[in-house]
Amino acid sequence: MTLPADSHVHSEFSWDTGGPDSPARGTMEATCARAVRIGLPALFFTEHLDLEDAWFTDPEDFGDHERHLVGEDGIVAVPRFDADGYFESIERCRAAFPFLRIGTGLEVGQPHLRLEAAATELDLTRFDRILGSLHTLEFEGRRVEPSTLYRRLPAEEVVRRYLAEIPDLVAGDEPFEIVTHLDYALRYWPEEEVGPFDPHSLEQELRGAMAVIAHSGRALEMNTRRLWPWMPQWWAEEGGRAISLGSDAHTPAALAHGFPEAAAMVEGLGFRPGRDPRELWRR
Repeated sequence: MTLPADSHVHSEFSWDTGGPDSPARGTMEATCARAVRIGLPALFFTEHLDLEDAWFTDPEDFGDHERHLVGEDGIVAVPRFDADGYFESIERCRAAFPFLRIGTGLEVGQPHLRLEAAATELDLTRFDRILGSLHTLEFEGRRVEPSTLYRRLPAEEVVRRYLAEIPDLVAGDEPFEIVTHLDYALRYWPEEEVGPFDPHSLEQELRGAMAVIAHSGRALEMNTRRLWPWMPQWWAEEGGRAISLGSDAHTPAALAHGFPEAAAMVEGLGFRPGRDPRELWRR
C-alpha cells in the first residue's frame, strides 16, 4: 500500500508542543526523518494559528509544558506564530530530505471568527494548505474548549453545541479547504462518568454537520487518532466527495498513526487517491 500524505502534522512551531524555544526544538526535523523511515511520501506541517481574545480554560486541561500560558484568571495567552522561523526550518528540512515532499500549512482555530484577523498578520498565500478547526465554543461570554465545558454542561449537550457551530464555520468564503477532526469534542468525552460515546445518539446532528460541510465544497479530515467507521460512511452518504487523512501528530512517533487502516477503510467506501500523494482522496 502506498500511503497518502499526512495532511495534519505539528512541529515545534505549534504553541502546544512547547514552542521553538522549548525541548520540542527539532521536532520538525525528527518528524521528517521518521517519515522517511516509515515510507511516508509526503506531509504537511500545519501549525496552530489561534487568535482568541477571551479563551478560558481550567488549568488541569493544559499539560505541564504549556500551563505557563494560563493566567490566574484562566485566560490563555498564546504566543505569536513565528512564521519566519517556520519557513526557515521548512527549507532546511527540504534540503535535508530531498525525496520527502514537505508541504506548508496552518491549522486555523475558528476561521469563521479569526481568519480575517490572521490575514492582517500573515500572507496566507505562502501556505500550501490551510485547515479549518473548531477548538472552542461560546459559553457565558467567553470561548471555552470542550474539555473544560464538560465540567459545566451535560456531555451530550457539549457535543450538540459543538456540532451546532459547524454551519457557521463553513458558511463563509474563508480560504480553508479541509475541516479537521469533526470528532474533536469526543476526544474529551467523559467515558468514566457516562460510559462510551454512542454515535447513534447524536446521528442526526453528526450527519447534519457533515451535510453542510459537503455542501460548502470542503473536504472532511479523517483524523486517525481514532478510527470511527461511521464517520467516512456517513460522510459519503451525506454527499461528501473529498477527504484528507491526518494524524494530528504533535510528536514524531505519532506521524501517520493508523494510516494503513484508515486508507483501507475509506477506500472501501469508494474514495480513491490521486496521482500525487498530496492530493485529497475523492469519490
